Amino acid sequence: MDNLRIFLWVGLLMLVWLTVQTWQQTFAPPPVADVATGNAAPGPTPLPAAPPSLPPLAGNTAAPPALPNAPAAAVEAAPVATPLIRVTTDVLDLAIDPVGGQLVDARLPTYPVHKDQPDVPVELLSPDPARFFAVQGGLRAAGEQPEPNHLATFSAPGAAFALAAGADELTVPLRWESPTGVLVTKTYTFRRNQFQIDLEYRVENQGTQPYEAAEYLQIQRLYSPPDQSMFDVETYSFNGPVTYDGDSYQKLDVEELATQPFSQSVSRGWLAAIQHHFLAAAVPPVDETWNYAGTFADGRFLVSAIGPLKTVAPGSAETYTSRLFVGPKVQKQLEEVAPGLELTVDYGRLTLLAQPMFWLLDNVHRFVGNWGLTIIIVTFLIKLVFYKLSETSGRSMAGMRKLQPRMKALQERYKDDRQAMSQALMELYKKEKINPAAGCLPMLVQIPFFIAFYWVLLESVEMRQAPFALWITDLSSRDPFFILPLLMGAAMWFQQKLNPPPPDPVQAKMMQIMPIVFTGFFAFFPAGLVLYWLTNSVLSMAQQWRINKVLGAD
Repeated sequence: MDNLRIFLWVGLLMLVWLTVQTWQQTFAPPPVADVATGNAAPGPTPLPAAPPSLPPLAGNTAAPPALPNAPAAAVEAAPVATPLIRVTTDVLDLAIDPVGGQLVDARLPTYPVHKDQPDVPVELLSPDPARFFAVQGGLRAAGEQPEPNHLATFSAPGAAFALAAGADELTVPLRWESPTGVLVTKTYTFRRNQFQIDLEYRVENQGTQPYEAAEYLQIQRLYSPPDQSMFDVETYSFNGPVTYDGDSYQKLDVEELATQPFSQSVSRGWLAAIQHHFLAAAVPPVDETWNYAGTFADGRFLVSAIGPLKTVAPGSAETYTSRLFVGPKVQKQLEEVAPGLELTVDYGRLTLLAQPMFWLLDNVHRFVGNWGLTIIIVTFLIKLVFYKLSETSGRSMAGMRKLQPRMKALQERYKDDRQAMSQALMELYKKEKINPAAGCLPMLVQIPFFIAFYWVLLESVEMRQAPFALWITDLSSRDPFFILPLLMGAAMWFQQKLNPPPPDPVQAKMMQIMPIVFTGFFAFFPAGLVLYWLTNSVLSMAQQWRINKVLGAD
């Protein structure tokens, strides 16, 4: 009993401390966001010293050449400051650097950083050296021919582009011309309510010599892994580069890339840099084989892909096409961009369970419009699927409850001989056709679904900052006042009262402590997950109460 009191006091003190911490966080003045606003250019995009900024052509293992008509040192020098080109759509606020025509800044106005700061959008790409994240690309030319790589300077017909009201599409053309008469138009195409960006290079050879070039795509980012904390479940999401080769999805270990660079020939694939809920991806054409590579140096990782050489004869033209994705992990859009891109919504080893679970949640949500109600309804549906299994278990528990007087009599008779008591109890179970282990079976079966549900809630951006009701304004984060965990603990306690206590006194004490332990444990879980477990406990309690009534086990 003394140990039980200790656990009770520890659990109570933990919840009080967490409540105070949350109260301070909730009602403290919001921090000033360190995010640039307006259309002011944040300055030129810094060129990294490493990793190598230009991918080699296929079959070329030598170091990439320097920019044409310039010494090698000029590649590492900072370019002349050029105002950034602003592009705004209904879901994207981007900046394109004329140097290379690369995407260097991307904000998501429909996804605020915090729910209480709706005007501060998530910043995904950034030119800030402390948060550097850019999507780059260009053409690599064979030999010593000039090339429109991501270090070359492009011109644009304007400094700002915006998706017009009523328009579904916005194009942003960038122009580059070589001294030898090669004209390249690099065009970004944006669409309403889409995070996919179409990229096209049109090469017109107005010179007298054939022009050979290959398209490349690359993503470069400063690597800063989050410190994992049990107070922030988001920190357990993968943050780094990933690739897909048409068959398998692979996370690249950033630190291993420093000593073991990644290299692979891929068709029907893509590469990306992901974080919790968001990503930037580059998708080459599916009908071509590209060379993929990954490196890490000086705090930055770089994943790149370069395609085959194409020859543009004098007086002719050639088009290179690819796709980009910069935005949230909206699964429907990811599936439309490229096969397998939805795998960036990382559900872990239980993806086979999590994906249909999300499909069910998504379809139910279309009708009810509230993710909290959706969780309750889906929990009820899952309970229906396992109804027979739970009923069998419940009948076994009700039978044990009816045997309690006889079991207590055996315990008194053999209180000094535990072995004899166990044998007598087993004979009683066998005679009455009762399986004491049957009560654990439903919980064991539900564990994989519980874990899958956990990752669905954690990784699905559709439920990010999704409100339920009253104080639950974000189902993907923990209950700010721990009310749901307390209700869940109370439901577990009442559920235990409907079941017979274990014959072993030590086990009985452990069972008494379990609601307290689970309450403290679930206090750190997303509110949506606690809502699922609370709903499941209430339904299980109602089912067991009904079975006890039918069998007269009250």
